[in-house]
Amino acid sequence: MTTYYSEYSKVYVSVDCIIFGFDEGHLRVLIGKRQMDPGRGEWSLYGGFVGANESIDDAASRTLFELTGLRNLYMRQVGAFGNIDRDPGERVISVAYYALINVKDYDDNLRREHGVEWVNIKQLPPMYSDHRDMIRKARRMMREKIKSEPISFRLLPSLFTLTQLQRLYEAVNGEEVDKRNFRKRVKEMEFIEKTELIDKTGSKRGAYLYRFNSNTYDEDPIFKL
Repeated sequence: MTTYYSEYSKVYVSVDCIIFGFDEGHLRVLIGKRQMDPGRGEWSLYGGFVGANESIDDAASRTLFELTGLRNLYMRQVGAFGNIDRDPGERVISVAYYALINVKDYDDNLRREHGVEWVNIKQLPPMYSDHRDMIRKARRMMREKIKSEPISFRLLPSLFTLTQLQRLYEAVNGEEVDKRNFRKRVKEMEFIEKTELIDKTGSKRGAYLYRFNSNTYDEDPIFKL
């Protein structure tokens, strides 16, 4: 068997997945205690090494499916992280991806099986290596994306109130928005459709439920799991 590049040192390539969810008015990220050395017991993102016969996108898709059991997730590449000393074990370059899921769609038994938790992004603990940097960069990307694309609906139930939608925008951006201006903007969004259904869980009067009308918006391609 012919070998090439034998004069160069070898490096490992891994993927790390930043999974965002929205629950109880807070943006949350799925993390767990690392179950391998180095860094065993430290808070960490869920990830794995890229196989010899798979692309980095396929490796990220596989990793996400192993953790969530969900398909057709919204997933985007965040970037490569390759500081020389980022992993004390070996020379490892990691490509990070972020994904958005509805927390209610995630089987809690699967969450416990993998030993991960939904942690408020405002209360992140110290984390292994550069995983906090990955989360920060992913959130910045999501803030920009949410301005131009209706990715927020990946984090909400199929039917939602305008208050829920506003709270989500505030959680992603980390600041309050003016209620009147926000609702004015929503009325201008053709892909948000008002239904005749009313949610009365918050008050006797209730609030109208809305939904995302995919027929009025062609989202750019996403990675299919």
